[in-house]
Amino acid sequence: MREIKGLIFDCDGTLADTMPLHWRAWQAVTLRHDLNFPEDRFYSLGGVPSRDILKMLAKEQGRSLDHIAVAHEKENAYLPLMAQVGPIHEVVEIAKANHGKIPMAVASGGTQKIICDVLEHLKIRHLFAAVVTSEMVQNQKPAPDIFLEAARRIGVEPKFCRAYEDTDLGLQAIRSAGMDAVDVRHLRG
Repeated sequence: MREIKGLIFDCDGTLADTMPLHWRAWQAVTLRHDLNFPEDRFYSLGGVPSRDILKMLAKEQGRSLDHIAVAHEKENAYLPLMAQVGPIHEVVEIAKANHGKIPMAVASGGTQKIICDVLEHLKIRHLFAAVVTSEMVQNQKPAPDIFLEAARRIGVEPKFCRAYEDTDLGLQAIRSAGMDAVDVRHLRG
């Protein structure tokens, strides 16, 4: 068993119980733009930035839309729901128990403003030395880039990091980064 010297956490669905609220925002935006986006597909694409999902949906459905502008619409639809976000206690407790012992970071497919706002809302932003989001890397999950950047920012070699995720794409990214992967879906009671 390798020694773990750093911890990295996804945010949405891992530290914060946001996914049902993101789904509500997605429903409003996809209805407005007449895009088909079933709920099971939404959950399977957890960790993929909204702009990338919108670009993919538009291409698949032969639609022309400004995926960046519509991603902002989705973000704006989510903002009023943020007050309802609660923690995923099992994972937050792991972060709290390790605070001050080893460096920790967040690696999220969300945007910097939204993710930092969620962490502040949950009063856990101070636990993390770095918050790495989709704007900071070129290749998104399932590519390992976001986890590798988080490890770099906390000064820990990837092979000595353990990362927590709630999606198959995120777990694939962690394993591709050479890190120990924890599927938080197995931690939740």
